[in-house]
Amino acid sequence: MTAGTPTPHRPRIEREGFAHLLRAEWTKFRTVRGWVIGLVAAALVVVLLGLVSASGSHASCGIGPVEVTCPAVPVGPDGEAVEDRFFFMHRSLAGNGSITVRVTSLTGIITYPPPNHDELVPGVVPWAKAGLIVKEGTRQGSAYAAVMVTGGHGVRMQHNFTQDTAGRPGGVSTASPRWLRLTRTGDTLTGHESADGTRWTEVGTAHLDGLPATVQVGLFVTSPGDLTVKQADLGGSIEQVRFTQATAVFDHVDLRGDAPGGGWNREAVGAAGTTDWERHHRPNGVRESGGTFTVTGTGDIAPLMDGQPVERTLTGVLTGLILVIVVAVTSITAEYRRGMIRTTLTAGPRRGRTLAAKALVIGTVTFVAGLAAATVTVTVGEQILRSNGNYVLPVTVLTETRVVAGVAALLAVAAVLALALGAVFRRSVAAVITSIMVIVVPHVLATVSVLPETAAQWLLRLTPAAGFAIQQSIPEYAHVTGHYVPQAGYYPLAPWTGLAVLCGYTALALVLAVLQLRRRDA
Repeated sequence: MTAGTPTPHRPRIEREGFAHLLRAEWTKFRTVRGWVIGLVAAALVVVLLGLVSASGSHASCGIGPVEVTCPAVPVGPDGEAVEDRFFFMHRSLAGNGSITVRVTSLTGIITYPPPNHDELVPGVVPWAKAGLIVKEGTRQGSAYAAVMVTGGHGVRMQHNFTQDTAGRPGGVSTASPRWLRLTRTGDTLTGHESADGTRWTEVGTAHLDGLPATVQVGLFVTSPGDLTVKQADLGGSIEQVRFTQATAVFDHVDLRGDAPGGGWNREAVGAAGTTDWERHHRPNGVRESGGTFTVTGTGDIAPLMDGQPVERTLTGVLTGLILVIVVAVTSITAEYRRGMIRTTLTAGPRRGRTLAAKALVIGTVTFVAGLAAATVTVTVGEQILRSNGNYVLPVTVLTETRVVAGVAALLAVAAVLALALGAVFRRSVAAVITSIMVIVVPHVLATVSVLPETAAQWLLRLTPAAGFAIQQSIPEYAHVTGHYVPQAGYYPLAPWTGLAVLCGYTALALVLAVLQLRRRDA
C-alpha cells in the first residue's frame, strides 16, 4: 500500500463489529425468559394499575340531593379548557376602532378569609381584573384581547386566556388613576396605558386570526377566588378557595369606530346563578351616574386548572419502573454471578462498546414496552374517566404524544441508568436498591406530602427523579392563582428539562461503569 492510500475496510469492520454485539445482546435478552417476563410484567402493571385508578375515580354535579351531569366546560381558541366568567358592559364594533377609558378605583370584598372565617373583609385579590376587552362574542371561550388594571400585578395585556404581557406596576386610585386604550386594526389588537390620558405607552399587541368583522367591545370586571394554603398537622396541605368580588369605577369612556345598535348592553358572561352573599348584598352589575360607570363582577378569564390531566391515568408508572429497574440490573449482574461476563467481554474486548450495546438493547426494548403500555393506558383510561363523569383537561395531540412517548423514554433512560449501576456494583441487591433510592424514592417523598414544599421542589430539580416532569401535561400559568407543587402534579422543571437531568445522571453512570469495566477484571 502506498503512502497516503486510505484503508477502506476498517470503518466497515468496526460497524459490523458493533452490529454483531447488538445482535448478540438482543439474542441474549430475548432468550432469557425471566427478563422478558419481567419487562412484560412491568408493562402490564402500568396498564392495570392505571385503569384500576381511572375506574375508581367518579365525579358528578348536584342540584340539592339530586346528582346530574356536569355542564360542559368552555374551550378556548387553542383547545384548552378555560374559565370565562365576568361582567361585561359592551357594544358592537364593526371593523376597526378603539375604546378609551379612565379607571379611578378598584375595590372588592373577600368572603370568610382566615383566621376567623366569620366575616366579610374588604380586599382585592392580586388577579382581580378591570379594564377594556374586545371579544369575538359573548360565548364563553371565544377569542379576545384585553388591557386591564389588576389587584396586585399592575397593568396587563392578556389575550386568548393563556397569553399575558406586563405593563407598568402599581395600583389605581382617585389620586392616581390609570387610562387604558384598546385599538383594533384588522386582526391586530393593541393595548396602551397612560397616567394622564395624553402620553401613552404600549403595553402589548395580540394577533387574533379569524376575528369577525363585528366584535363586542367594552368594559369588564372579574375577580377569581381567594386561595389560601395551610400546612396540615400530619403533612401535606389544606387548600381553601373563597368567593371574591371586585368593583371598578370607570369614566371618560370614548368609543370610536362604527358602533351599530343602541346603547350599552349589560351581561354577566358565564353566570351560573348567584351566591347567597350576592342575593342579599351586592349583585354583579353596572351602576351609571353622569358618565361614570361602577361595574361589579366575579369569576376569571383564564385557563381552567380544575379537572383530570391525562397523566392521571399513569399512576402505575412508578410500580412498573421498579420492575424495569430489576430487569435492567439483573441483565448485567446475572452475567457476573454466572461467570458469563468473561465470554461477553471476550466476544467484545472493547468494553465500552460492549456496555453501549447492552445499554442500547435494554433501552430500546424498555422504550417499546413502555410506549405500548402508556398508549393503551392513556387511551382507555381517558375513556373510563369520562364515562365516570370526570372532566379530562383537553390538551393538543402534540402534548398527549409527548406525555405518552415521554413516559416510555423515562422508563428507557431509567433502565439504562440501572444497567450502568449494575455494572458499577456487580451485585443485584446493591444496584437495585441504589437505583430505587435515586429515582423512585425522591419522587415518592416529593409527591406524598412528606416533605415541605420547597424541599420537594428542590428534590425534583437535583435528583434523577426530575425525569418525571416529562409526564406533566398542564403547564403552570403565572397569571393564574394556583397551588403549583409536586403533590398537585406540577414539577419545578419543564418536561424536557427534567428528562435531560435524568439523562445527565445516566450518562455519568455509564462513564463510571466503563471506567469500572476497564479497571477491574471480569
